[in-house]
Amino acid sequence: MRVLEQLGGAREHTVEGTAEAWPHPPGDPLNVIALDCAPAADTRHLSAVPGLPDAAYEHDGQLTKRHIRAATLAALAPAPGELLWDVGGGSGSIGVEWMRAHPACRAVSVERDPVRAERIIRNATALGVPALRVVTGAAPSALDGLPTPDAVFVGGGATAPGLLETCWDALPPGGRLVVNTVTLESEALLTTWYTRHGGDLVRLAVSHAAPVGGFTGWRQAMPVTQWSTTKRGETR
Repeated sequence: MRVLEQLGGAREHTVEGTAEAWPHPPGDPLNVIALDCAPAADTRHLSAVPGLPDAAYEHDGQLTKRHIRAATLAALAPAPGELLWDVGGGSGSIGVEWMRAHPACRAVSVERDPVRAERIIRNATALGVPALRVVTGAAPSALDGLPTPDAVFVGGGATAPGLLETCWDALPPGGRLVVNTVTLESEALLTTWYTRHGGDLVRLAVSHAAPVGGFTGWRQAMPVTQWSTTKRGETR
């Protein structure tokens, strides 16, 4: 890290060092300081664009995988100052990357498992968005009293009685709802909501190269059905 210090226009000097072991004494309390920050040689590069590597997260398998996550954030369309409800937070990846999209973005991650809720907090802190709010509890009851969202993501539990209805009712006109599922039961439910409210209903499938004996083939991950829509002000 290069630091350029200037005091009253009369004195200017440059010092260099790393944040982990800063070798210089404290500067004058009254200073104008310009920071030129550069990552350490062994620092992991993490883009501000959605779709961080899965390894960037601490998780127990409950993680929206990288390529699906990027498509999900694209459908949620974060904008400065907007609030996301991440329902069924898992490892918190959707809420984390929503907030990384812009410093003014806000998110609430709702997770019923207290162990996973603590993990979300750790992931948010490690990835630079410690202001991510985590609510521990089962939706839809845990959604009571939360501020009005601009977008809602449901990553699990879509078939819970009243969940989609509660999320839909909470959204103002222009709000976005995105739901991902991998089960036939949830897929049937999304088909009903798609028929009622329109939007986009897509199936996302990702394959990764993997060894097949002495050769290489494709190993397909479980397909994800995604429904996304924008509320137009119609009644349920």
